[in-house]
Amino acid sequence: MVAFEAPSELPRDAVSDTTLGRTSGVEEDRVDTGDTVGATTGETVEEWARAYVESTSLAHKCTPPPAPLRWAEAPSPCDPRPGRPPELRVSLAKPRSVKLGALRAPEARARLLHKFWHHELQAAELMCWALLRFPDTEPEFRRGLVRICRDEIRHMGLYQRHIEALGYRVGAFPVRDWFWERVPTCETPVQFVALLGMGFEAANLEHTPRFATWFRAVGDEAGAVLQERVGREEVGHVRFATRWFRRWTNGGDFDTWCASLPPPLTPLLLRGKTIQRERRLLAGMDAAFIDRLEAWRPSP
Repeated sequence: MVAFEAPSELPRDAVSDTTLGRTSGVEEDRVDTGDTVGATTGETVEEWARAYVESTSLAHKCTPPPAPLRWAEAPSPCDPRPGRPPELRVSLAKPRSVKLGALRAPEARARLLHKFWHHELQAAELMCWALLRFPDTEPEFRRGLVRICRDEIRHMGLYQRHIEALGYRVGAFPVRDWFWERVPTCETPVQFVALLGMGFEAANLEHTPRFATWFRAVGDEAGAVLQERVGREEVGHVRFATRWFRRWTNGGDFDTWCASLPPPLTPLLLRGKTIQRERRLLAGMDAAFIDRLEAWRPSP
């Protein structure tokens, strides 16, 4: 797949969705609080974020109310854990790896998309978690977390519609809170952006083209287009994390990034089989960083 290239006139953290004629990504000069411009209740953004993380309502997870406009004046750090709706069956079992041939069956495609839906849910929750866990970070950063949270929730809706088009529903397959098992081990905002944004989300720059090819190979063009769209929109999320990582580490290089990953995680898990160099460059990673990532091997 040819790596996506954004037109030069777009904001630094936006990528153009040429298929749908819209711009997606993280922009620093606006506040996107949802479908309307902020709720008018007395609730704070922090209360909204905690309610989202801890909610046990599937409807709330999928379509939360718009975030409020008001921020708490002096919030204390908070370390919430996710509520799980009764429709979701949480499993600790490692899921089976997916093979291309199996995706000819609609059930197999729905199961894989359900896994991606749950990844998006965890990402949305973890953006809220970081907002609560690191309240002393810059307001610009925390506003960005809310915007990315809304992006992840929108992706959940895209996946849910395709799962239903295949004849299944959210909750039809077990889920594993794998990201929640790891991301809350981050003790600093530097570790958070290094792991979630520059790690898990950046790896999706490689995973989405591969799965788009697989969906197209079994005749599911809508599934392929969905993977391509999510992959394009991931670029802005990775750029957001990369910029803050560099700001907080004075231009931190590959070694600084590796040192910021909470153990036992290593770069091996945070890249795809074929590095999407152009997408990573568009996401703000420099060529030297990408070269080191591609060449990295675990110590014998």
